[in-house]
Amino acid sequence: MGEVANGNATARRRSHAGIGLAAVVLAWAAVALAAEPPQAGGVGKPSRIVSLDLCTDQLLVELVDRARIAAVTHLAADSTVSAIPEKARGIPITRGAAEDVLRYDPDLILAGPFGVSASVDLLRRLGRRVVVVPLPQDLAGVRTAVRTVATAAGAEREGEALIADFDRRLARLAAFRSEPRPTAVIYQVGGTASGPGSLADAALAAAGYRNMASDYRLTRGGQAPLEVLLADPPDLLVLSSGVEEYRTALADNLRHPALRLLRRRQASIELPWRHWLCGTPHVVEAVEWLAEARARIGARGR
Repeated sequence: MGEVANGNATARRRSHAGIGLAAVVLAWAAVALAAEPPQAGGVGKPSRIVSLDLCTDQLLVELVDRARIAAVTHLAADSTVSAIPEKARGIPITRGAAEDVLRYDPDLILAGPFGVSASVDLLRRLGRRVVVVPLPQDLAGVRTAVRTVATAAGAEREGEALIADFDRRLARLAAFRSEPRPTAVIYQVGGTASGPGSLADAALAAAGYRNMASDYRLTRGGQAPLEVLLADPPDLLVLSSGVEEYRTALADNLRHPALRLLRRRQASIELPWRHWLCGTPHVVEAVEWLAEARARIGARGR
């Protein structure tokens, strides 16, 4: 009988918790339905902006005064994946659930195309203004992402200035895109190799390389077996992180003795993926690192 009573008490607590959460959402729904839904072209700049994606976090922090940012994700201040961790520190954090976002009473919500679709759908039904920013697959897509966030946030001038600096830095690297082009492979945790049609592939091309991943027979998951790298190595092997940065079994491929031997024989660099993981103008930093490595390869060959 005691076990039954305890079980019933637990069930009641769970039921009350569920009712409490539902009540919060319903209360916000009532407020939203009673008010005029926010319009994309409304008067004035949004002043309580919430970002639900690492990539929109970074664009938002670069473009908008801190006082207008209500919250970003916890990843924005993570130096392993974010290019702007210092700028993001101290900004309030959201975990992405609709009820968590609503407590900031946002007048603009920025999201990526993946990860929080349920929250995005609910927030839109509650009349909140949500802008989904496309994930860039090339350098033109970076400009599109910047302009999407800048327009939504009322920061068009800042967005165009960011794009102009991005284009100036790329233009300075035009000389590296001459023939013949050395080959390169970006080799990641778990053996993934960045293939054609990716932002990493676009960064390689902008620095004057041919992506050798297209020559390999990759697995269905996009992995390049280590044996393939050893048998037909690129002119430049690019690791997406330091070999000791991720102490997990999945990252053991970066610490394999055969890979260490290959790195002693071939040119290689570690290119932190925080610079090219997201489609932000920080990808130009990755292009600059790659261009410097190409210059060293050229000097070695003369």
